[in-house]
Amino acid sequence: MKFENLTIIILCGNEQKNIASAVKSAKFASNLVLVAANSTDDSKSITKQIFPKVNIVETFDEYGKHFSKWRNLGLEASTTDWIFYLDADEIITPKLQEEIYSIINSPDSQSCYAVPRANYFLQHRVRHGGTYPDYVRRLFRRQDLKKWTGILHEQPEFKGQQAYLKNDLLHYTHNDLTSMLNKTINWTEAEALALYNSGHPPVVWWRFIRMILTKLWERLFLQKMYLDGTVGWISAIFESFDTFIIYSRLWELQQQQKS
Repeated sequence: MKFENLTIIILCGNEQKNIASAVKSAKFASNLVLVAANSTDDSKSITKQIFPKVNIVETFDEYGKHFSKWRNLGLEASTTDWIFYLDADEIITPKLQEEIYSIINSPDSQSCYAVPRANYFLQHRVRHGGTYPDYVRRLFRRQDLKKWTGILHEQPEFKGQQAYLKNDLLHYTHNDLTSMLNKTINWTEAEALALYNSGHPPVVWWRFIRMILTKLWERLFLQKMYLDGTVGWISAIFESFDTFIIYSRLWELQQQQKS
């Protein structure tokens, strides 16, 4: 199969543990763009070893968390008719590859395709708590994709219609507890800042209890994450902890404003 009219765009920070698998799964495409965002490890060199013709776009950001900017940089660096966005901890399966091929070579293709993600948490497949099908918009006809907006929870602006792919994109999130804690440290600050800039009401003691219990009830019981067994319980409890840290950071920002 030929994929001359497809560019795969990989967003990458310090992902030397994951990047090889992602790049190997993307080798079927004729073009690869690696957006190296604040990357200081061996991710770039590993990618170049596997895909020598990769186009590496480097960016360094003051706050280090601007997904729309990174996705737009990848868009600007691509020239093919179709583009597919891939994160460094994701893998394109052979079946998904075949489906992409049929889409980009069909005269009846839509402008945007959302892909179902099969999530793996602590190296175990999870199916509940909103983890599946977890559709993400990744395949675009390039001329129809205008830009991405938003910093953390970015969204694409495109003209035309959206459709859905059937085959899963594999997502290996949080392979161990250390990576989970590191992500909490790195990202809750940005989440809290977004709430602060939106004018969130003052954080008082009861809000911690309300938000933590709401998150736990939603994930464990409403979305039945308990059916995923031990990893489901770990995930739900950790999300509640993550929520606690976000609101603690928000409280801290509000206290700094007072002083």
